[in-house]
Amino acid sequence: MAMFDMRNNAEMGLALSATLSGATPAAGDWIDMQGWEALTFSVSTGTVTDAGTASGFSFEVQESDTTAAADATAVADADLIGAESDLTVTADTDDDTFVGTIGYRGEKRYVRIVATGTTGTNAAVTVHARKDKGAVMASATIDSGTAAT
Repeated sequence: MAMFDMRNNAEMGLALSATLSGATPAAGDWIDMQGWEALTFSVSTGTVTDAGTASGFSFEVQESDTTAAADATAVADADLIGAESDLTVTADTDDDTFVGTIGYRGEKRYVRIVATGTTGTNAAVTVHARKDKGAVMASATIDSGTAAT
């Protein structure tokens, strides 16, 4: 039996929707963590025409105090719940697949996820963000994200 209302205690949004092409990174929108204590990214694929070289394509969680792309830094492993390496896709047959999740417990205001392919990568990826433990619990909302400046 369901005992808790998690729908109205969370904010969900689209963090990244991209078609990866080669080794060009695709940076998601910034997720503003002001007033929130928990963040989880959920990663999935669409059509994977080519995962790229044997190492495939991967994801990196970045953080910043500003929305300037130049200020983005990789999140320390100690501030991640799960491993970025678990989100790597290496098979061309991984179409329409739930890849996994990774959580963030750092101190920065803005957080985003970046997908990077390898030579030959051609794949559609989608990442959703879920913020939990907000300072003020209201009705469920959708985070629109903030583009890097």
